[in-house]
Amino acid sequence: MTVQEGKDYWAGEHAQIIAASKGLKEYRQLHISETEHSFWPARPDLETSVRADRRINGIADVTFQSTLAATAGREQTAQAFKDEINVFRRTLMYIGLPGSTRWYTTPAAGSATRYRDVIFFRRAEGARGGAFKSFMHATLAPTVLGHAGVSELRTETFLPWHKKTWDTPNVAHDNPKADRYHGLMVIGFESEAARTDFYEQVAPRLNSTVDGVISAIHSFAIEDTKVFVEGGRRLPA
Repeated sequence: MTVQEGKDYWAGEHAQIIAASKGLKEYRQLHISETEHSFWPARPDLETSVRADRRINGIADVTFQSTLAATAGREQTAQAFKDEINVFRRTLMYIGLPGSTRWYTTPAAGSATRYRDVIFFRRAEGARGGAFKSFMHATLAPTVLGHAGVSELRTETFLPWHKKTWDTPNVAHDNPKADRYHGLMVIGFESEAARTDFYEQVAPRLNSTVDGVISAIHSFAIEDTKVFVEGGRRLPA
């Protein structure tokens, strides 16, 4: 199966298994470009290049209506477990507590989004979780929102990763400690010019704030976003 065939299956039969789950507020798939990645500006002591064996093909972005709602879709979860072998080679689940994901009102309207990227952050060795969260919420988000061309911003901070969170059979879940992420940002832009300006002007300013807190920033372009549940409502297939 080619990568594109896998994405097609994921967006088809597999997506409908997840979309049928009870208690979802939103379910969308972020299909990631195979070639456009590692474009966050480099600086000393900050890893910005993604190794070939750790590149990502897609992200299932799932938000529940409530904490208890996360347990409501057990039947669909069991089906998804069985189906993963049909499409995935490796899957990793990162989860966050209520309040760990934030959706922001942006300078440009969300409906104007033409380009979307996902940026992963790795906490520096020895950095405290509170310092990392402060970077994400008090430094990163306000700086990004100061850029006029931003049409979407979501940030997430993760609980410590554990294989047993999502340990589907016959699919790899290898995630060495040195490769793990601690948070992400999904950022949308209203134009190519706004996107270019962000990485040339804003991202370097953010780089000056990461010392002792962030050890890696890995960037991926999202080539397609497919939404299956929105506002708690399942959309037509």
